[in-house]
Amino acid sequence: MPTPSTCCGKSGQGCVCASQAKCSCGEKSALQCSCEKASSENEVTGPRCSCRARPAGSCTCDRASTENTTPSGSLCSCGSRPADACTCEKASDGGLLPTETDFTTSH
Repeated sequence: MPTPSTCCGKSGQGCVCASQAKCSCGEKSALQCSCEKASSENEVTGPRCSCRARPAGSCTCDRASTENTTPSGSLCSCGSRPADACTCEKASDGGLLPTETDFTTSH
């Protein structure tokens, strides 16, 4: 599977953005929120940012300035992401990318 155009690609092994994604309160890793926003932040549906741990347009990793822009050109079927970087439920691979390293739940 090709790496999406929006992958941070820092590791040379694929995407590692999930290690940087935080709850919007900034206290915990994304999907591990324990503040008053936990009920809405610990489950992401619909289009997501590249790491798939935050909603599209609400990225908190160091790619936020790129991720939180409105895409143009060819779009995925959800309309919120570039066609080569679909991250909604309609994406063929769903969940975390096969090349994504999820450091948020590893021990």
